[in-house]
Amino acid sequence: MNSPVSISAPRPRVGLLAAQGDFAMHRTMVESLGYECAEVRTVEQLQNVDCLIMPGGESTTMRKILKLDGLWDAIRDFAAKHAIMGTCAGLILLSKRITPGRSDEDTLGLIDIDSDRNAYGSQYHSCRQTGFVAVDGSERSFEMVLIRAPQIVRVGNGVEVLGRMGEQPMMVRQGNILALTFHPELGEDSIVHRFFIENMARSIMLPAKSKAA
Repeated sequence: MNSPVSISAPRPRVGLLAAQGDFAMHRTMVESLGYECAEVRTVEQLQNVDCLIMPGGESTTMRKILKLDGLWDAIRDFAAKHAIMGTCAGLILLSKRITPGRSDEDTLGLIDIDSDRNAYGSQYHSCRQTGFVAVDGSERSFEMVLIRAPQIVRVGNGVEVLGRMGEQPMMVRQGNILALTFHPELGEDSIVHRFFIENMARSIMLPAKSKAA
């Protein structure tokens, strides 16, 4: 299920949501894998990419900017046919609900999880810890950078846990949505970005005949 897509599959143009947050480090990681990146700040720019990375940042600010720029609903529509990866704040916005939440803290609801913002403490408590990810057919250790990180407090029945730290889920997938509590772009291991682009984004782009082969 997690084997790489054939090299003959199309090469996606990776969109980096650049409304707010640390999208520049994602660019460095994606380009190191040989893929083209494009910053996304408008609906038109979103329509010109094949997948989307929603970076860490400040989820409240990010929400306001996305709604102001018309991207909030556009991302929901985009998710119907494209892969999206959300890290930290991106996970919060992709989740079904924030716990505890306020009436003005709505989410995109694209993955059936509940998230708890800043569950690991303030910026001062940011840290690097070793967890495990399973994206290449076997479980492997992975350095997880936590910066005011959210915690996944509920995982829906249709959600697959692909990364853990102890018993705590850290990376989850539901269909074409991948969500992480940590920052994979701040480490040296590119396996998470490679999995998102080559196993998720590229497979969606394959013609129906190739998928059936």
